[in-house]
Amino acid sequence: MKQKKDNQKKILFSKINYLLLLVSIFSIFIGFSLMTGGGSDNPNEFNPEIFNFRRIRLAPSFVISGFIIAILSIIYKKNAKN
Repeated sequence: MKQKKDNQKKILFSKINYLLLLVSIFSIFIGFSLMTGGGSDNPNEFNPEIFNFRRIRLAPSFVISGFIIAILSIIYKKNAKN
């Protein structure tokens, strides 16, 4: 019985770790999609729309928070009772 227990594979992360990782990937995806657009059809014409709040403040906040959540999902360890 002990040999069977030793041969069982251990799962590296718990369910909450994978859930946090999925949330972080989603947050990064949302951030990058918020950064898109704002270009001009004519390359000789300047479009000030690239400097709005969504692209300068909101989108990078989503991306940075996504990376922080990803790091926390790796570090987080649930207290397991053996």
